[in-house]
Amino acid sequence: MQTLPKPEVILTHESDLDGLVAGLLLQKLAQKLFGETIPLEAYHYNFWKTRDLREKSAWVTDFTFEARLDKPNWLVIDHHVTSTPAKNAQLIHDTTKSAGTLCYELCQQHGIGSPQLARLVHLNNIADLFLENDPEFLLAGDYAGLVKNYSFWNLHTVLDGELENLLDHPLLEVITVKRRVEDPIGFTWSQKHLVEISPVVGYVDNLIGNTNLIVHQLLEQQSTKHTVLVTLFRRANCIFASFRSRNGEALKIAETFQGGGHANAAGAILPKSVRTIEDGVVFLRQMLNPKKEVPMNDLSNAFAGLELKI
Repeated sequence: MQTLPKPEVILTHESDLDGLVAGLLLQKLAQKLFGETIPLEAYHYNFWKTRDLREKSAWVTDFTFEARLDKPNWLVIDHHVTSTPAKNAQLIHDTTKSAGTLCYELCQQHGIGSPQLARLVHLNNIADLFLENDPEFLLAGDYAGLVKNYSFWNLHTVLDGELENLLDHPLLEVITVKRRVEDPIGFTWSQKHLVEISPVVGYVDNLIGNTNLIVHQLLEQQSTKHTVLVTLFRRANCIFASFRSRNGEALKIAETFQGGGHANAAGAILPKSVRTIEDGVVFLRQMLNPKKEVPMNDLSNAFAGLELKI
């Protein structure tokens, strides 16, 4: 059993369920080991890449291991692909498991576990790894949808910081009904309103429904010639870009915008100068077609008749 350093802070990914599950599990573990509630901080990729790593000791989860994290008394638990070897930090790494699963396995080594936690970790693993052939894939997606719909910190507050409170939460009923009613409508609409960003990337305007599932369905059914689909949404006065693919292209595109994530599911925050969804489409086109200027009348034609969800 590893001897773990006492962290000054626990750092996790803010954008999805896996970051929430992993972060709360590590808080629970630190409470047992050190008798203290260690502060939890969550970041989107772009803010994470610019954060000053000033602490002498920290636990980090659901972020790609990189050289700046390779510090003595730092523990990193992650599942993203990395080429950086750990020389100073303690690294727990497995690309076949979610960060939440890896954190739960560490908790179990120290006597922390329950049927409720095991159930939540299992569903999170299905959702985060997008195990579409699992019989509980849709239910797992509903759990993941809680973070997408209500945001990390709002959900954290509703749960009183206790992960077990997430199991069978009443808000799941809202997500389930939304999926059943909204997704078919949203898919049909989005399929008819795909906008080309580049020969590789297509923009999906999603008015209604679970964006991740709709984009997945568009890719699976090969409803577009584009191998990468991007969606844009506003949160906290920023425009976020979410990239999806089936053959590993999404991460490469996200990294163009200082983002990160998985091979087929990655994201980035666009510059502060990008203030609207329409600005975001223009910016993506300019970045991905650097030698081609996009006339504004072309953009106006592309969006003619569309009501963009901001």
